[in-house]
Amino acid sequence: MSMPPSITRFDANNPSTTPQALIEIINRDGSVIVENLISKDLAAQIKADLKPHFDADIPDKYGFFPATTQRATGLLGISDACVELACNPLYIAVANALVSSRYTMWRGDRQETVSGKPILTSTVGFRVNPRGKQQVLHRDDNDYHPHDKKLPVMIGCVTALTKTVKENGATIAIPGSHLWGPERRPLDEEAVPAELEPGDALIFLGNLYHAGGANTTQNERRETVGIFLCQPTLRPAENYFLEIPLERVRKLKPQAQRLLGYGVMKPGVGFMHYQDPMRVLFGVEDEETINM
Repeated sequence: MSMPPSITRFDANNPSTTPQALIEIINRDGSVIVENLISKDLAAQIKADLKPHFDADIPDKYGFFPATTQRATGLLGISDACVELACNPLYIAVANALVSSRYTMWRGDRQETVSGKPILTSTVGFRVNPRGKQQVLHRDDNDYHPHDKKLPVMIGCVTALTKTVKENGATIAIPGSHLWGPERRPLDEEAVPAELEPGDALIFLGNLYHAGGANTTQNERRETVGIFLCQPTLRPAENYFLEIPLERVRKLKPQAQRLLGYGVMKPGVGFMHYQDPMRVLFGVEDEETINM
């Protein structure tokens, strides 16, 4: 029996690791590992920021996450270090290329093409505790009922906060499964672990089959943080407008405010009283401010 293909690895510190190089592999395999996407210091700060939220989490009563998995959500509202991760230039460049939206329409006698960049659909920290069971293989974009002509509608970036290996529950993924139709069932034996050092990340498309791995150790916790972006025409899975207080959002940089969905997607998704909330709420006037 042949072994499943491995996940291609790049080092963010290598000048040859360009957005285009990553995009080529992601289009081929559905995922790529980027070593040193963030510094170990930033990963350690995120780990410290999320600790009280992991400790306070209660088990998922619906069963999608094993009871041994603890989570933290709304991360831009609780961690400046997570804001920096979400705005990581390399990840943003890849996401903008793969998950932006572009649309041509008629307005009266004039044809117009509009476009917009991806926004956050969820930010989640994961702590997989010892003796934790494997999560079921799944596609993250199932929430959006995507059609082939719309793919990909999502992209994810899962960054390690602790050393992450097969034995302590590293994320597993099936390379190439983003190209499968709905009739093909994913099998556990087809999946390979994304083994990471703190600061390394797995970037993958929303239609790639993957899962949180089983933690077979006796005393090791596996901690990661996921930053997930979707096409700007889609509603976020996590309601940031309710979850993160407005006074907190006012203190963030404009890029983070737009990642949270406060910008307008032409022709008019996200407006406030037919105005751009970036202008009304935050006084932002830049090249992305929309006049309505």
